[in-house]
Amino acid sequence: MEFVSPFQILTLIVAPAVLTNSSSVLSLSTSNRFARAVDRSRALYDKLKDPEGLTPVEREIYSKQLPIVRHRGLLLVRAMTAFYTSVGAFSATALTSLIGAGAEMSEKDLAARILTVLAVTLGCVGVLGLVSGTALLVRETWVAYKFLEMETRMGEELPR
Repeated sequence: MEFVSPFQILTLIVAPAVLTNSSSVLSLSTSNRFARAVDRSRALYDKLKDPEGLTPVEREIYSKQLPIVRHRGLLLVRAMTAFYTSVGAFSATALTSLIGAGAEMSEKDLAARILTVLAVTLGCVGVLGLVSGTALLVRETWVAYKFLEMETRMGEELPR
Protein backbone atom coordinates (compact mmCIF):
# COMPACT_ATOMS: atom_id res chain seq x y z
CA MET A 1 0.00 0.00 0.00
CA GLU A 2 1.24 3.45 -0.90
CA PHE A 3 1.37 5.95 1.94
CA VAL A 4 -1.24 8.70 1.67
CA SER A 5 -0.09 11.90 3.31
CA PRO A 6 -2.59 13.95 5.30
CA PHE A 7 -1.47 16.88 3.15
CA GLN A 8 -2.62 15.05 0.01
CA ILE A 9 -6.02 14.52 1.61
CA LEU A 10 -6.22 18.16 2.70
CA THR A 11 -5.31 19.30 -0.82
CA LEU A 12 -8.10 17.17 -2.25
CA ILE A 13 -10.55 18.83 0.12
CA VAL A 14 -9.27 22.42 0.24
CA ALA A 15 -9.25 23.03 -3.52
CA PRO A 16 -12.97 22.26 -3.93
CA ALA A 17 -13.69 24.21 -0.74
CA VAL A 18 -12.00 27.33 -2.15
CA LEU A 19 -13.91 26.91 -5.41
CA THR A 20 -17.13 26.42 -3.42
CA ASN A 21 -16.45 29.76 -1.73
CA SER A 22 -15.84 31.44 -5.09
CA SER A 23 -19.09 30.03 -6.44
CA SER A 24 -20.95 31.21 -3.34
CA VAL A 25 -19.60 34.76 -3.64
CA LEU A 26 -20.58 34.87 -7.31
CA SER A 27 -24.03 33.52 -6.43
CA LEU A 28 -24.51 36.27 -3.87
CA SER A 29 -23.41 39.09 -6.15
CA THR A 30 -25.51 37.70 -9.00
CA SER A 31 -28.50 37.50 -6.68
CA ASN A 32 -28.03 41.18 -5.84
CA ARG A 33 -27.82 42.05 -9.54
CA PHE A 34 -31.00 40.07 -10.14
CA ALA A 35 -32.79 41.96 -7.36
CA ARG A 36 -31.81 45.27 -8.98
CA ALA A 37 -33.09 44.05 -12.36
CA VAL A 38 -36.39 43.03 -10.74
CA ASP A 39 -36.68 46.43 -9.08
CA ARG A 40 -36.01 48.16 -12.40
CA SER A 41 -38.59 45.96 -14.13
CA ARG A 42 -41.21 46.81 -11.51
CA ALA A 43 -40.46 50.51 -11.80
CA LEU A 44 -40.89 50.37 -15.58
CA TYR A 45 -44.08 48.36 -15.23
CA ASP A 46 -45.48 50.90 -12.75
CA LYS A 47 -44.73 53.73 -15.16
CA LEU A 48 -46.39 51.89 -18.05
CA LYS A 49 -49.38 50.93 -15.91
CA ASP A 50 -50.52 54.56 -15.91
CA PRO A 51 -49.52 55.74 -19.40
CA GLU A 52 -51.69 58.87 -19.24
CA GLY A 53 -49.03 60.68 -17.22
CA LEU A 54 -46.37 59.88 -19.83
CA THR A 55 -45.48 61.61 -23.05
CA PRO A 56 -45.51 59.43 -26.19
CA VAL A 57 -41.70 59.48 -26.23
CA GLU A 58 -41.52 58.32 -22.60
CA ARG A 59 -44.04 55.56 -23.28
CA GLU A 60 -41.98 54.38 -26.25
CA ILE A 61 -38.73 54.46 -24.23
CA TYR A 62 -40.18 52.51 -21.30
CA SER A 63 -41.84 50.00 -23.63
CA LYS A 64 -38.49 49.33 -25.32
CA GLN A 65 -36.70 48.98 -21.98
CA LEU A 66 -39.02 46.37 -20.46
CA PRO A 67 -37.94 43.45 -22.72
CA ILE A 68 -34.29 44.36 -22.18
CA VAL A 69 -34.71 44.19 -18.40
CA ARG A 70 -36.51 40.86 -18.80
CA HIS A 71 -33.59 39.55 -20.89
CA ARG A 72 -31.12 40.68 -18.21
CA GLY A 73 -33.20 38.86 -15.59
CA LEU A 74 -33.12 35.66 -17.64
CA LEU A 75 -29.34 35.85 -18.05
CA LEU A 76 -28.93 36.42 -14.31
CA VAL A 77 -31.20 33.50 -13.39
CA ARG A 78 -29.19 31.23 -15.70
CA ALA A 79 -25.94 32.48 -14.16
CA MET A 80 -27.26 31.85 -10.63
CA THR A 81 -28.30 28.35 -11.65
CA ALA A 82 -24.79 27.68 -12.95
CA PHE A 83 -23.21 29.03 -9.76
CA TYR A 84 -25.55 27.04 -7.51
CA THR A 85 -24.69 23.94 -9.52
CA SER A 86 -21.02 24.72 -8.94
CA VAL A 87 -21.53 25.10 -5.20
CA GLY A 88 -23.19 21.69 -5.04
CA ALA A 89 -20.67 20.04 -7.33
CA PHE A 90 -17.65 21.38 -5.46
CA SER A 91 -19.15 20.42 -2.10
CA ALA A 92 -19.80 16.92 -3.43
CA THR A 93 -16.25 16.84 -4.81
CA ALA A 94 -14.79 17.58 -1.38
CA LEU A 95 -16.91 14.91 0.29
CA THR A 96 -16.22 12.33 -2.43
CA SER A 97 -12.48 13.08 -2.19
CA LEU A 98 -12.55 12.56 1.57
CA ILE A 99 -14.40 9.25 1.24
CA GLY A 100 -12.08 8.24 -1.60
CA ALA A 101 -9.02 8.95 0.56
CA GLY A 102 -10.52 6.76 3.27
CA ALA A 103 -11.14 3.99 0.72
CA GLU A 104 -7.55 4.32 -0.50
CA MET A 105 -6.19 4.06 3.05
CA SER A 106 -8.41 1.02 3.66
CA GLU A 107 -6.98 -0.58 0.52
CA LYS A 108 -10.37 -0.66 -1.20
CA ASP A 109 -8.84 -0.14 -4.64
CA LEU A 110 -11.99 -0.47 -6.75
CA ALA A 111 -13.95 1.90 -4.49
CA ALA A 112 -11.04 4.36 -4.47
CA ARG A 113 -10.87 4.34 -8.30
CA ILE A 114 -14.62 4.81 -8.65
CA LEU A 115 -14.61 7.64 -6.12
CA THR A 116 -11.65 9.27 -7.89
CA VAL A 117 -13.51 9.26 -11.19
CA LEU A 118 -16.62 10.59 -9.45
CA ALA A 119 -14.66 13.37 -7.70
CA VAL A 120 -12.97 14.43 -10.94
CA THR A 121 -16.32 14.40 -12.76
CA LEU A 122 -17.98 16.47 -10.04
CA GLY A 123 -15.04 18.88 -10.07
CA CYS A 124 -15.38 19.28 -13.84
CA VAL A 125 -19.12 19.96 -13.46
CA GLY A 126 -18.27 22.63 -10.88
CA VAL A 127 -15.69 24.28 -13.11
CA LEU A 128 -18.08 24.22 -16.08
CA GLY A 129 -20.70 25.88 -13.89
CA LEU A 130 -18.26 28.61 -12.86
CA VAL A 131 -17.13 29.23 -16.42
CA SER A 132 -20.63 29.25 -17.92
CA GLY A 133 -22.02 31.40 -15.09
CA THR A 134 -19.20 33.88 -15.53
CA ALA A 135 -19.78 33.98 -19.30
CA LEU A 136 -23.47 34.69 -18.66
CA LEU A 137 -22.52 37.53 -16.30
CA VAL A 138 -20.29 39.01 -18.99
CA ARG A 139 -23.21 38.88 -21.45
CA GLU A 140 -25.55 40.44 -18.88
CA THR A 141 -23.04 43.21 -18.20
CA TRP A 142 -22.96 44.09 -21.90
CA VAL A 143 -26.77 44.06 -22.04
CA ALA A 144 -26.83 46.37 -19.01
CA TYR A 145 -24.30 48.65 -20.68
CA LYS A 146 -26.32 48.80 -23.89
CA PHE A 147 -29.42 49.51 -21.80
CA LEU A 148 -27.63 52.40 -20.12
CA GLU A 149 -26.39 53.67 -23.46
CA MET A 150 -29.93 53.51 -24.88
CA GLU A 151 -31.34 55.20 -21.78
CA THR A 152 -28.94 58.12 -21.99
CA ARG A 153 -29.49 58.50 -25.74
CA MET A 154 -33.27 58.43 -25.33
CA GLY A 155 -33.07 60.68 -22.30
CA GLU A 156 -31.78 63.39 -24.58
CA GLU A 157 -35.02 63.07 -26.58
CA LEU A 158 -37.28 63.61 -23.56
CA PRO A 159 -38.94 67.01 -23.28
CA ARG A 160 -37.52 69.23 -20.59
